[in-house]
Amino acid sequence: MNPQPSGEVTQLLADARGGAPGAHDQLFAIVYAELRKIAANYMRRERADHTLQATALVHEAYMQLVDQTRVNWQSRAHFFGVAAQLMRRILVDHARNQGAQKRGGNAQLLSIDDSIGMAAVSEVAFDELDEALNRLQVLDADQAKIVELRFFGGLTVEEVAEVMGVSTATIEREWRMARAWLHQQLTAERLGGP
Repeated sequence: MNPQPSGEVTQLLADARGGAPGAHDQLFAIVYAELRKIAANYMRRERADHTLQATALVHEAYMQLVDQTRVNWQSRAHFFGVAAQLMRRILVDHARNQGAQKRGGNAQLLSIDDSIGMAAVSEVAFDELDEALNRLQVLDADQAKIVELRFFGGLTVEEVAEVMGVSTATIEREWRMARAWLHQQLTAERLGGP
């Protein structure tokens, strides 16, 4: 990501939450490019004929973000972490709706080999990855959040550490363990195992 000044984004988030005139427009102008990068990161892993476009994903996520009246935005990284989570939810819901319409045909696949380092599992249905992440969430919520922020949000190790309030060494260690666990889970699913 090409970060904007953290203080400026954080202040605009507070202003927007407080109803300051023009704050939403200023915030959107500043964060749009980074939200677009996150959305493009998601969409790059989707089928070429995906019916949801990155711009629509950004706008839908942004509208949900600014409606978050109960969130006390701590920083720019916190905002983009939540944005990544919302985009994941939007895409999962979209994939499920499309799958229901097609009765299981042509499940949407996304490429995970580069980000998660899974040479044996190069493509996985979005629902499969979401289900695996939900299982990881039960076992280790921090690891699941790290995967979401790194893989879906495109945040750097340093940005994830800032969002989670831990050291970069901790994030690197947990990221490696989460990738290994996901690799095992997704490989087993592909091979028909438990």
